[in-house]
Amino acid sequence: MNNSGSRPQAFHGTGVALVTPFTPDLAVDYAGWRRLLDFCIDGGVEYLVVNGTTGESPTTTADEKTELLRVAKEHVAGRVPLVFGIGSNDTAAAEELLRTTDLAGVAAVLSASPAYNKPTQAGLVAHYHRLAEASPVPIILYNVPGRTASNLTAETTLRLAQHPNIIGIKEASGLMEQCLNIAARKPKDFLLLSGEDMLTPALVACGGEGIISVMANAFPKRFADLTRAALAGDFVAAREGLFRLLLVNPLMYEESNPVGVKAALEALGVCGASVRLPLLEATEGLKDRIRKAL
Repeated sequence: MNNSGSRPQAFHGTGVALVTPFTPDLAVDYAGWRRLLDFCIDGGVEYLVVNGTTGESPTTTADEKTELLRVAKEHVAGRVPLVFGIGSNDTAAAEELLRTTDLAGVAAVLSASPAYNKPTQAGLVAHYHRLAEASPVPIILYNVPGRTASNLTAETTLRLAQHPNIIGIKEASGLMEQCLNIAARKPKDFLLLSGEDMLTPALVACGGEGIISVMANAFPKRFADLTRAALAGDFVAAREGLFRLLLVNPLMYEESNPVGVKAALEALGVCGASVRLPLLEATEGLKDRIRKAL
């Protein structure tokens, strides 16, 4: 466990929940992976998240996860911090991953709440405390009740924020009052990060420190610029940047995530649109509307 008690400031701004590029035969496309890493870094984002759910982590193998992280470390070469996704609905399995994964060069772990089990709030506290004790790097909580079927309440988040190895939360509940309660009462150095792209300026205005974004895969510069504007207090510029994404945003999720953003990346020539079952590649109709929106 990290016993320094320090809270990294590297996560102020835009992080990208990276997709995992696949070839048409559904092997990992490591050439596309390197292009995506460069595309996002050149766009000005502050950090990158490898092996999140946007990266189709449920369908990548343990060996693929290891190689994706290895290639990211080698290719990024310290240009921006890396966050790695580790989680499970089996606490012991997540602990084992934290102990056995080579996290050298990783700035933090992003860990989604257990899915399907529907633990109580006390169970969520116990789960995350176990992970925080096992992890050699800081933990960022990930609250996404639409996918996990459980919600980290503000009270639970604030309780977890007291642990020295839990440094922040990616809040994707969409519950603004809950986010406000966290912002109003959290430790000053505990990170409140938006998990909803279109709520980023609003959350920053209320005390958030940035976003871990899906859309920034395809729009890294636009998202980095609007988030930095919000953090600088220029909410006119932040709002205008966000408004330019209003038409394309729903297309990203119409056929599930990351189907839409992969179609956008294909249109931009960064990587292909292939996804693994049970997801299906974007329909031609959706691809056409995404190309027009771009």
